[in-house]
Amino acid sequence: MIYKRSSALFKEAQKVIPGGVNSPVRAFTAVGGEPIFVEKAKGAYLYDADGNKLIDYINSWGPMILGHAHPPVVKAVIDKAKKGTSFGTPTEIETEIAALAVSMVPNIDKIRFVNSGTEACMSAVRLARGFTGKDKIIKFAGCYHGHSDSFLIQAGSGAVTFGTPNSPGVTKGTAKDTLLANYNDLANVAEVISENKGEIACIILEPVPGNMGCIPPKDGFLEGLRKLCDENSILLIFDEVMTGFRLAKGGVQERYGVDADIVTFGKVIGGGLPVGAFAARAEIMSHLAPEGPVYQAGTLSGNPLAMAAGLAMLSELNNSPEIFTSLEKKTAYLHEGLATVLTEAGVTYTINRVGSMISVHFSETPVTDFKTAALGNNDTFKKFFHGLLAEGVYIAPSAFETWFLTEALTYEDLDTTIEACGKVAKTL
Repeated sequence: MIYKRSSALFKEAQKVIPGGVNSPVRAFTAVGGEPIFVEKAKGAYLYDADGNKLIDYINSWGPMILGHAHPPVVKAVIDKAKKGTSFGTPTEIETEIAALAVSMVPNIDKIRFVNSGTEACMSAVRLARGFTGKDKIIKFAGCYHGHSDSFLIQAGSGAVTFGTPNSPGVTKGTAKDTLLANYNDLANVAEVISENKGEIACIILEPVPGNMGCIPPKDGFLEGLRKLCDENSILLIFDEVMTGFRLAKGGVQERYGVDADIVTFGKVIGGGLPVGAFAARAEIMSHLAPEGPVYQAGTLSGNPLAMAAGLAMLSELNNSPEIFTSLEKKTAYLHEGLATVLTEAGVTYTINRVGSMISVHFSETPVTDFKTAALGNNDTFKKFFHGLLAEGVYIAPSAFETWFLTEALTYEDLDTTIEACGKVAKTL
């Protein structure tokens, strides 16, 4: 494929935007080459500035669960925009989407909308600290919760991709209150808690990580965290920015039957517009201003366009739960096809999958945590990425990212993808 127009656009962007991109992993630094610029998208496809059509497995990093430019979502945004784009006052639609979200997700009574997943996770931790009166938090190596200072300690995806898991600008004072544990290792978590008795406000994690590839929780891991938190008066925060309303109507809490104390959302809940949210039972949420002393605010929080998009998206998912079954079947079909062609080509690989999230790791070691995710052959991934791109298949330009499937994908699209992977695998 030819990318002359994208290349020219990238050069112009670099003059006025740091690195030419507004989010680092888009820059293709991890895989080499220059990023493609997209002009439009529809259903399961991207159309770039050079006129190429690509089968999309990024899907705006997760929210396009029903496909790009999904008609009910587009209509909802257009209709709402005609009435104004922002007011800075309460609107009825905020209550509508809040009530719907609370009805879909187990174990939450109230929800507050913000503008991004980063903001949601930052606010959730602040609320946990205010509720418990304790300062320290536990996060897991390789889990990414946005770019707030507290979280840029061995973060996943972009931070790992660029070799700066401890970002300059994060103070030692902030870092000392962030304790690291190993995902899928309950004994390690128990040890960290024991060494910091009575000081830990919360444990925050992606219950199904997507920022070191897709990594399923081991049997009993989430249940074990719940038990440890109960025994030590620690709040358990599930960062469901990726998994919320994707792995099930009620997210990971529903899928695995484990309750969190606070849950954060993003991606699907905004229908593709910039939205985040955090939710909990009323006892915890009552500590949030203006009811309580924990301050959090946002001029554009509950933006009517974002609320309209999110309400249209959640309404369809709520009314059509068979979507989740369909997505799971499509992802399993893709998994089987990829495994077949990679095996036939003699490629060493591991594939992880949960629901409609899937990742390919070029490693013979099972990928269960950050350490094992880092063992993958990055040179092989680079060749794989560019090979698929040349065949019209667009996956994340990082070995540390999950693929997201959309219901708009047809089995013909999946067969085309599998065929492309088989062709590329023979060159690896």
